[in-house]
Amino acid sequence: MPALGGPDRLRLMKVLLIATNRHGRYMTNLQAQPLPLGLAYIAGYLDPEQHNTKMLDLMFADDYLGDVERAVKDFQPDLVGLSIRNLDNGSNLNPQSVLPITKEVTDLVRSISQATIVCGGPAFSILPKDCFEYIGPDLGITGSGGDSFSDLADRLERGESYKDLPGLVYREDDSITVTEQQSTSGVLKPPRLEELDLDKYAEAGFGIGVITKWFGNQSARQNLRPIREVIDEVKDLKQRLGLSKFFFIASGFNLPPDHAMSFCQSLIDADLNIEWNTGLVPESCDRELIDLMKESGCGLVIIGDLVVDAHDPEDLSARLAQMLRVCHLCEEGELPYTVGQTFGAPGETRGTVEQKLVFLRDINPAVANLRVGIRMLPGSTSAEQARSEGQIFNDGDLLQPTFYVARSVEDWIVNHLQAEASHNPNWSVD
Repeated sequence: MPALGGPDRLRLMKVLLIATNRHGRYMTNLQAQPLPLGLAYIAGYLDPEQHNTKMLDLMFADDYLGDVERAVKDFQPDLVGLSIRNLDNGSNLNPQSVLPITKEVTDLVRSISQATIVCGGPAFSILPKDCFEYIGPDLGITGSGGDSFSDLADRLERGESYKDLPGLVYREDDSITVTEQQSTSGVLKPPRLEELDLDKYAEAGFGIGVITKWFGNQSARQNLRPIREVIDEVKDLKQRLGLSKFFFIASGFNLPPDHAMSFCQSLIDADLNIEWNTGLVPESCDRELIDLMKESGCGLVIIGDLVVDAHDPEDLSARLAQMLRVCHLCEEGELPYTVGQTFGAPGETRGTVEQKLVFLRDINPAVANLRVGIRMLPGSTSAEQARSEGQIFNDGDLLQPTFYVARSVEDWIVNHLQAEASHNPNWSVD
């Protein structure tokens, strides 16, 4: 890795940020390409007085390697940051890994440039050592890396040591080291969205992402972003960039309920005239909130999937009943929604499969996404079950799309769900 800094450096460091994800959220009946919001936040953290920053998003590229080559040759970056949002497209029936593309980009950049290559993003943070080994960057950053990446760029520019940075991944003496503390930047600085194709993302997704809560327990009030701050950001994005469709990033928008009510009322009072979408959890939701969400511009909600321990039919019944209530509330309030169900969790049986299908037959969603198998991640119940069954042996086995499907249903579940979906045009089996 070349040294970048020194006391005689006179020009701004050139930083090229590349979003390598080219896969959307795979659903047969609905394709959604999420905007690389994390990369835009990283760009926002870089000091424009110290760094000349450019972004390259590969999502809609016809010739992504050609675009990368042209960007690197034209811009001549000193530092290249690669962001990986997902390890794969999340589909067991049509699995597509993101990592080969990221490795292609890494190899190409290294072949035509002396730039330091840094890899990060949510997917990289799941399996940092394995991702680092596979992709082959110079450095990596785990966690929400706005602060760490910005500090890294500053230190590289000055020629200073950087191995104490939180969340840093590096190779030393033929071994890969991951510093213990991950970076947790939050949303202290606004994202830089101007270089992204916002019109395409507005058409191909659920709206331009705006963070309303940061990491941690969704019900904890300390994780709530101030409502006024969110409203001001939306207002700025609409006035400055002409945006009118947003996705409020909070899988549990309705938690806590009083905050959700206040948020909707603030949107109404601000008279922004926007359309917005979000995610709900099947608890602490009532018709008053649904009506207020719709009045404030909500056009669609994603009701979270309930991946539960299928060994407990009573628990499954209670959870499905809770989910059914929220779906019916949306129908009564004429608020469109999507819903998901996962089949094949540890302990799945014909009986639990039928419970989920009964639930799905009793609702009328815009899209029902029926997932076959659970994408295994390190430390998950499904991964531990697979390990005990001899399906996987270490976390590195999970780098590529790897799904757990209970042996009790694996021989027939796909055909069964596809047969059911043939009678329900809004159902998608993936």
